[in-house]
Amino acid sequence: MAYMLLIVEDPAQRGTRSEAEGHAVYQQMVEYADALKQRGLLRGVESLSSGGTRVQVREGAARLVDGPFAEAKELIGGFFLVDCRTHDEAVALARECPAARWATVEVRATGPCYT
Repeated sequence: MAYMLLIVEDPAQRGTRSEAEGHAVYQQMVEYADALKQRGLLRGVESLSSGGTRVQVREGAARLVDGPFAEAKELIGGFFLVDCRTHDEAVALARECPAARWATVEVRATGPCYT
């Protein structure tokens, strides 16, 4: 079964690091992804920018709001899509994730969105 490990961060926390600290943190995440890949567990991994566009369509009219979003208390900084047999196994992988030391790693089971 596929699980998504979402990296949930404080929007300001990235700005608290020096450039060298940022590179070191990034390298830890690359090494974690490589380890998951070597174990045959990694389906996909991506980092997400802090900006974006929110899209809502109401009564046929689209409303677009460009980010970053000042009201946001958290942002999704990236994700790992992993194959695990159980939720407990996915939680164990989240505990191994370096980001769990400075952010929150949210574990979500995935499934088809169609029938």
